[in-house]
Amino acid sequence: MPMPKPEWDPTDSADGGTLSFTASTRIKRDLRCIFNDPPAGIFVVGDESNLRIVHAIIFGVVDTPYEGGFFYFILRCPNDYPIHPPKVKLMTTNAGRVRFNPNLYKSGKVCLSILGTWEGPAWSPALQLSSLLISIQSLLCENPYFNEPGFVKEHVPGDSKRYNEYIRHETLRVAVCGMIENECHLNIPSKLREIMEKTFLEFYDQYVEIIKANIHLHGTELIDPFSKGRFVCQYKALLTRLEKIKGNLMPQSESVSKQASCSSAGDNGNEGNLT
Repeated sequence: MPMPKPEWDPTDSADGGTLSFTASTRIKRDLRCIFNDPPAGIFVVGDESNLRIVHAIIFGVVDTPYEGGFFYFILRCPNDYPIHPPKVKLMTTNAGRVRFNPNLYKSGKVCLSILGTWEGPAWSPALQLSSLLISIQSLLCENPYFNEPGFVKEHVPGDSKRYNEYIRHETLRVAVCGMIENECHLNIPSKLREIMEKTFLEFYDQYVEIIKANIHLHGTELIDPFSKGRFVCQYKALLTRLEKIKGNLMPQSESVSKQASCSSAGDNGNEGNLT
């Protein structure tokens, strides 16, 4: 018999009741607010078959070890939303093998006080889905080592730098290559996949620059100071993967551009006929 999902996990298929009118109205409003004024680096789509489920990609911020990564989250709003917060899970974990942050566990658990998964200020009905996603985005910061409670200074000198090296490598391996290749077979909505692929091509040169800046680490040992895990750095292999992904995406991108051009020309003609 399968183990029951933990309470925080939104991927539990048992919805347990019907969304209230207030909840469904509020979810639609929150999504509309994001579509009309999208926060930088945050991409969201509603689930096609279940209003309570929201899919989000948070793009790793420049000048952090998460730079250029695609971090995929699933949110599930409760029946009484916004009285209680959504449940949230990070899906970008390489099938539960990579912990990207002291607040983002391998299991996908997001430790944040407004989610009720950590101590601190609680959720307020005044908060929106956008404010929740921005709070999660803030965890993907320049020096995530110090997100760990009590870590006001390094336990061992150089721990923060080593942790950043580990996160930077795993971001490229798992949150860029792994996400674009979808090696873990995640059910990412097609609209988000399109955004990821387009953004990958736009950011490709920066990925290469990140690898060049860190190629001296190839073959060395990376250490996660939290799990004490040890990994061999494989930047040369990552560069090969990036090149292959780009080669696969370029023909698709050119085809989409041509279709968009034709569609735009057709739309312009239709608009002319309507005026």
